[in-house]
Amino acid sequence: MKAMIIGGGFVGHHLAKHLTESCHWETVLTKLPQETISIPGCEAYNLDILDQDAIQALLVRYRPDVIFHLAAQSSVAYSWKNPQMTVDVNIRGSLNVLDAIRAIEGYTPRVLLIGSGEEYGVLPQGTSLVDETVPVHPGNPYAITKATQNLFGTLYAKAYGMQTVMIRAFNHVGPGQAQQFVVSDFCKQAAEISAGVRAPEIFVGNLSAARDFTDVRDVVRAYALLAEHGRAGETYNVGSGTAVVIRDLLDQIIRQSGMEIRVTVDPKKLRSVEVPVIRADITKLARDTSWKPEIALEQTIEETLAYWRSRVKGETEEKTHG
Repeated sequence: MKAMIIGGGFVGHHLAKHLTESCHWETVLTKLPQETISIPGCEAYNLDILDQDAIQALLVRYRPDVIFHLAAQSSVAYSWKNPQMTVDVNIRGSLNVLDAIRAIEGYTPRVLLIGSGEEYGVLPQGTSLVDETVPVHPGNPYAITKATQNLFGTLYAKAYGMQTVMIRAFNHVGPGQAQQFVVSDFCKQAAEISAGVRAPEIFVGNLSAARDFTDVRDVVRAYALLAEHGRAGETYNVGSGTAVVIRDLLDQIIRQSGMEIRVTVDPKKLRSVEVPVIRADITKLARDTSWKPEIALEQTIEETLAYWRSRVKGETEEKTHG
């Protein structure tokens, strides 16, 4: 099996490792020119997803059997600041990928379009567990772009017979994630406190919300299984099925840090629109792939904290000796 991962960021890196090491698929991934990616057995190519001709040329050259479209502007906070750029990357970029595929005669790869649990948005009163039939009411610019991507993927499957599989991935976390996401943000701050480069105070947003968290390594296993067993034209939730209150998550991180840490709400970290509780119904995913999450959240926190401790230590030593 030949796979192409469009977008070699946090999830793309873990997915490439899984495909090459566990699935033994021939895998390439794309990245931005400023990114440096080194994964044994996996070639990396520079690609601008706003350039449809460049996408088509790479597809013609490699002709993957499966395409994982991960490239996106994935920050909700940034999407409020720059909705135009979010639309360009997440909608135009996705259409460029789909139309580049359509332009190649006789070519019908399996295409996984990675969306988000954010698409569901504000839920009906009393609803927190969502399956794929729940109507979406996206509540931020990022979520709107991902809901639009989902609609186009569904349409292209019906109208053009494309082998598109749509995914709504809930919060996925783990070592290597950018600090703009909640678990990574808290772990980085805790690591800096442990290293003595930050006062013993963590700045937070809304701690009362409850979210569905899954280790990124479990998430990419689900993606690989959906590439093989997902039904074209269908949408699948990927998550743990459990909601964790952000305050409880923070308490775990502080406990594992072994430090006495004050908690302060930073108004800048509060969202304009916040969904109180949401968790994924993964019945459809489990039925079609037999997937289930395997890595406990405690382990994910431990390894994410270790990642940030190592990184903070390296950065501190570099400044000291630089």
